[in-house]
Amino acid sequence: MSSPEPAPENATVNPRIARILDWIERAGNKLPDPAVLFLLALVITWVISALLAPVSFSAIDPRSGEPVVIRNLLAGQDFVGFLAQMVQVFVAFPPLGVVLVAMLGIGVAEHSGFINAALRGLLSFTRRGLLTPMVITVGIISHTAVDAGYVLVVPLGGVIFYAAGRHPLAGIAAAFAGVSGGFSANFVPSSVDPMLAGITQAGVQVLDSELLINPLNNYFFTAVSSLLIIALGWFITDKVVEPRLQNTELDGDLSDLPKMESLEAAERRALRWALASMGLMILVLVLTSLPADSVWRNAEGKLAGSGSPLMGSIVPLIFLLFVIPGIVFGYASGKFKSHRDVVHGMTKAMSDMGYYMVMAFFAAQFIYAFGQSNLGPLIAIEGANFIRAMGMPAQVTLVGIVLVTGVVNLLVGSASAKWALLAPILVPMLMSLGISPDLTQAAYRVGDSTTNIITPLMPYFPLIVVFCQRYVTNAGIGTLVAMMLPYSVVFLVAWTAFLLIYWALGIPLGFQASYTY
Repeated sequence: MSSPEPAPENATVNPRIARILDWIERAGNKLPDPAVLFLLALVITWVISALLAPVSFSAIDPRSGEPVVIRNLLAGQDFVGFLAQMVQVFVAFPPLGVVLVAMLGIGVAEHSGFINAALRGLLSFTRRGLLTPMVITVGIISHTAVDAGYVLVVPLGGVIFYAAGRHPLAGIAAAFAGVSGGFSANFVPSSVDPMLAGITQAGVQVLDSELLINPLNNYFFTAVSSLLIIALGWFITDKVVEPRLQNTELDGDLSDLPKMESLEAAERRALRWALASMGLMILVLVLTSLPADSVWRNAEGKLAGSGSPLMGSIVPLIFLLFVIPGIVFGYASGKFKSHRDVVHGMTKAMSDMGYYMVMAFFAAQFIYAFGQSNLGPLIAIEGANFIRAMGMPAQVTLVGIVLVTGVVNLLVGSASAKWALLAPILVPMLMSLGISPDLTQAAYRVGDSTTNIITPLMPYFPLIVVFCQRYVTNAGIGTLVAMMLPYSVVFLVAWTAFLLIYWALGIPLGFQASYTY
């Protein structure tokens, strides 16, 4: 067992905050194993759906125009249908294929020593104190590649911090905060922007059939928000999270992780060849993407738009961008002697994913059942109706939207699914108060991002727990929630205040966006 070096500048966390977080961690880790927890949540969903199915609700589902009806999942036909779909639900669980395919390539790169050498080379000219903002920034930018940040940036955050002599869980926390807690903060436009704007447009049609929403109507706000998230995440990591983790010993298998040692001549030569192969692949990708009729573009000629082959190929591209340089490095350094070494790297990566696959099976079943029950839409719609009934001032109403979205986010993980439920209610409601759809959407994005990192119902949450267990074997849901809660609370409060100040100053939200209607 080993302990990491002290946090930067010997920071110490407030004793009261530390006691609260320690209690949350202990309480959370006393819960059943995450796989069993998802199973219990599934059973509870079945029971609640059976109890509420006979009840008639007045809440109108904006997607169908009909009252919300809770489905009794224990009814014969529904229960048999659930069993019939069980295998397909697991196989189609969105994170599963993403994680396994990406880990195949990363496994080869790690087994060959390529990631080890690349990180040691990076750390040789990167100041130890600047690792936190660097990791958070990379996490934010990773949103452009859809969900790649969860399987790539988050585990590398832990590896980078460990190699620099800092606590690896703090690196995982910083990366997770950037990838998921700052989900709506990004310097680079992503597929999320047109997706949300399209749903907002549907909400606008309720009152105004002529008003058009620009897909980048929140771009300026999200770009500037990136600076806020980086600054807040840097402070929380170095002053709160990492100091608290100093007493958390590392008892995992760390034998294959990099340490701060100078690269040997053979490693430097192999690293140059590996990076050259990666650079060549990136160059080919860029050159083949440039033509207007590129096969990487969608029918509208966009590289990052809906249905873009480039966006759909992100995970296979990550696989190739790691497996090929990994193979090159392995042979150039002498680590690989035959193709069997490549296969062994993939096999080892898959063996490490065994526990995650067990959790993913139960998580997939619960999330599917919860969606089928219609409990999520009922909670979201009733929350939005509650805000409307309050009749509060515009600024207070906007804060209410952020809070309700954050609460609903704990139960309904999909950003598009939540907004499809809330937009037809919130957008026209605030339009009638003189607030533009652009501002309403910005408020939704703040609430949608800040509680991602503390809800076990987020599809990638079990994967982050597995990443933590690589370093601390008894890490559980309580460990991760206690680590991420400071980010969630501070992001929620500060980002909401930032939105109100941004609005008061009249800084443009994005292209063709306004504050008033």
